[in-house]
Amino acid sequence: MATISSPGLGSNLDVKSIVSQLVALEKKPLDKLTLAATTVKTKISAFGQIKSLVSTLSDAAGKLTSVTGWNAVTATSSNTAAVTASALGGTLPTTFSVEVSVLAKAKSTASAPLLPTGAAVGQGTLTFTPVIGAAVNVDVTATDTILDVASKINGANAGVTASVLSDASGERLLLRSKSTGVAGGFALSVADQDGNNADALGLSRLVVGTTTTTPATDAAATVNGIPVSSSTNTFATTVSGVTFNALQVTTAPVEITVSKDTSAVEKNIADFVAAYNAVNGVLNDATKYDPATKGAGLLQGDSTTVGLQNSLRSAIQFVSKGSSMYSRLADVGITQQRGGDLAVDASKLSKGLDNMTELKNLFRNTGGGSSDGIAVKLRAVTTDLLSSTGFFDTKDASLKRALSQNALNQSKFNDHVSKYEANLNARYTALDAKMASLNAINAYVSQQVTTWNQSTR
Repeated sequence: MATISSPGLGSNLDVKSIVSQLVALEKKPLDKLTLAATTVKTKISAFGQIKSLVSTLSDAAGKLTSVTGWNAVTATSSNTAAVTASALGGTLPTTFSVEVSVLAKAKSTASAPLLPTGAAVGQGTLTFTPVIGAAVNVDVTATDTILDVASKINGANAGVTASVLSDASGERLLLRSKSTGVAGGFALSVADQDGNNADALGLSRLVVGTTTTTPATDAAATVNGIPVSSSTNTFATTVSGVTFNALQVTTAPVEITVSKDTSAVEKNIADFVAAYNAVNGVLNDATKYDPATKGAGLLQGDSTTVGLQNSLRSAIQFVSKGSSMYSRLADVGITQQRGGDLAVDASKLSKGLDNMTELKNLFRNTGGGSSDGIAVKLRAVTTDLLSSTGFFDTKDASLKRALSQNALNQSKFNDHVSKYEANLNARYTALDAKMASLNAINAYVSQQVTTWNQSTR
């Protein structure tokens, strides 16, 4: 039992200490409220973590319910230095040979050298006429140098890039198409201010004497001996579902092979198992009770959390009629261990991957009811849990209401303690004053008694 200490009585009464100790005793219930608030905050954080893990599980299940998740293919090349390839999901397995004879190139030109360097090139208008599209005019003033002209061309969106090359012979205007292929080519003409567009004077010098350093060419190749072409080195529509890129001219056929990519499906299943185990592990820790230490997890005894765990386990244990070969995850080597975690028998799963259609049906059949795939069933459960009216938002709102009520209770209790403390201060101050008065009377009486004793001797 707590005791109240005082250094003395009367006017020496330690009012501050007495009141402080009484207030401390009165505030004891506040410790429970503070502890309860801390627990609620910890639960909000814990459910936030669980929600994040369930969201990851939902995404993992989603990959197994998606058609593209099961239609992954891989495209390989027998010579990746010459030709590379990729394929869209769902592309039928195939093999074809590619031979590249010409690479696509962008047209490049160089003007005749201009002297003196840094001088104005002459006034007029340069016109760029693309093979496809509208012509673009670039106006040149009387004071523009070749560098100024290059800058204006680059800012005119004329379909070309311009730069200036300087050497011992003078300055040259270099032009290059932004696009490869014949369709990306261009023609350059001039309207010279001096009235003569064909002489080697004034602005016409940038056109007269210009040489094509690289002609515009389309990429040329054969697919199984059939000629094909492309304005770029990427052949995106030549073979349905397959894109191949020409990197260099070939000297021998390059074999492109498109095949089912079981590794992608295997990874999706591994991610699904890992995501489920992550949720299950956190829920196990949160709801466990250790008899040895008599320690309980944060959510031990929380019926809603146990219900959450049971709903996830029920979805995992669902018996599906969507496949004619498999009905349970265990049929393809995915078994539930003690504690609820999933384990994968790689050898058994590999056999399942050899029967891809039936494995897909086990996970993603959307026939409804008992024909639903297991991933479809789990996806539905997690989607409901994560919805705005689902388990997590409802639980979060409930905990936040409890936290708000706790804060209100603490505020009310603190008000009560403040009033209690003020009342104690008033009472003990009055007591101290009264005792001081009594001490003064006692001192006066003692003095009178002493005086009287001395006078009667």
